[in-house]
Amino acid sequence: MTHQKRLSVPKSWKLGKKGYKWVSTTRPGPHSHARSLPLGIIIRNILKIVDNSREGKRILSEGKVLVDGIPRKDLRFPVGLFDVITFPLTNESYRMLQDEKGRLTLHKLSETNVNKLCRIDNKTTLKGGKIQLNLSDGTNILGSNEYGTKDSLILSIPDKQVLKHLQFKVGNLAMVVGGQHSGEIGKIKEIREVKSSRHNTVAISGETDFETIESYVIVIGEDEPEIRLGGEINE
Repeated sequence: MTHQKRLSVPKSWKLGKKGYKWVSTTRPGPHSHARSLPLGIIIRNILKIVDNSREGKRILSEGKVLVDGIPRKDLRFPVGLFDVITFPLTNESYRMLQDEKGRLTLHKLSETNVNKLCRIDNKTTLKGGKIQLNLSDGTNILGSNEYGTKDSLILSIPDKQVLKHLQFKVGNLAMVVGGQHSGEIGKIKEIREVKSSRHNTVAISGETDFETIESYVIVIGEDEPEIRLGGEINE
């Protein structure tokens, strides 16, 4: 399926209900359909760089749009949380974040030479005892046992070399990416492990203290964010 009805798009898509009846859907890729936006919608509907899909195909085919430093030539390529979109010709970069309603939003950055943040979702032991880190953006890189699941990594782009390791621990700064506190930032106050089928929870201290489930929490720094958050781009 290459298109879907505008009324049926995921809640994370910041699109008005009025407009064209049909919109593009995402192609299978590094992010799920519900947690990513098609690149074509970003450059046409949100940034308004092009007026239609034909113009969008042209600039993508010319390699003028980079996602995490790599030219992407598919209008349906899924762009998800913390991905960086760069336009080399205009020296502009944007980072995909999430607002307080759980919708994906673009935040304009002040420079194009930026880094990428990823969470370690899983670890796999390969043949020969090598440790593979399975990251939140679908990337797999080699690491070691010093890295734990739910830790975050600051990566260079496009080569994705580890620049900094951020542990998932009490005292570190985190962003909430789901639930009613989506988009909020605060210090991890307590990590509560539940010995049942229920989710582990994390207590966060920010403008207000609250508790959310562990899978919604991503460490973004120690005392200050390790990534530039920038200003939101409204539709």
